Amino acid sequence: MIETGPLLQPGWRETIRVINGLSLHIVEAGEPGRPLLVLLHGFPEFWWAWRKQITPLAEAGFHVVVPDMRGYNRSEAPQAVSGYRLDTLAADVVAIADSYEAERFNLVGHDWGAVIGWWVAARYPLRLDRAVLMDGPHPDVLARQALKHPTQALRSAYVGFFQLPVLPELMLGSFGFRALRASMQTSARPGAFEPGALERYVEAWSHPGSLTAMLNYYRALRNGRGRREASRISPPTLILWGSDDSFLERHVADASLALCDDGRLEIVEGASHWLHLEQPERITRRISDFLQSGR
Repeated sequence: MIETGPLLQPGWRETIRVINGLSLHIVEAGEPGRPLLVLLHGFPEFWWAWRKQITPLAEAGFHVVVPDMRGYNRSEAPQAVSGYRLDTLAADVVAIADSYEAERFNLVGHDWGAVIGWWVAARYPLRLDRAVLMDGPHPDVLARQALKHPTQALRSAYVGFFQLPVLPELMLGSFGFRALRASMQTSARPGAFEPGALERYVEAWSHPGSLTAMLNYYRALRNGRGRREASRISPPTLILWGSDDSFLERHVADASLALCDDGRLEIVEGASHWLHLEQPERITRRISDFLQSGR
């Protein structure tokens, strides 16, 4: 175990584990040996994205494991774009479960964490009990939906910009990450980020190499999503989607649902892309109910 960090709450523990050859920072809560639940944050958050869910889900009977994904915050940040391909990111998640000796586990992901969660479900279906995926598209869906819907293409234009070399780092990192902070604030409901929260994010983004690593998730998308047949999802899956998501339109969720053998979609009315922070009690309760219905 490592020294307790300032963001930890009672009952939370943190450690560094070597996962697929990289040192990943992980926060956990709940008793080891209980059903493993992995929470995956999105861009541009870090493990602290789940600060409102960790304790309630541990109290619901799960061993909750929350990594800083590779490249984020206190996890190791390889700088090569090839280190952020979806197959690699999904393998990280399964390796985390392996490190806890869990043959099967539950998964909850938001934004990029949901994208990775979709890919874990597609590539490792026998390892997953259930998945809850929030405001993040199936990897085989977004580009196709953007071609069909010009308004979604406009909303997704930043994805292409993030794939450029150097320039995104200069724009997002300048003036104390002003543009990145503004993007989070303007896309969220008032009060979603409590006083001082964005300063916590800035601290995480400021780790050497982190910003480039975070952007490399997008740059690795160029390495071939191809025109192959979309991957179907067999584990039971709950999709939670903010009704007022400014990045992703409803049809993206519908197209993702269509690839599920056992899926359901719930629109969270009055929520933006940051639904887990804006309506934490509702979202946590829905996660817990869905995961426990499979026991």
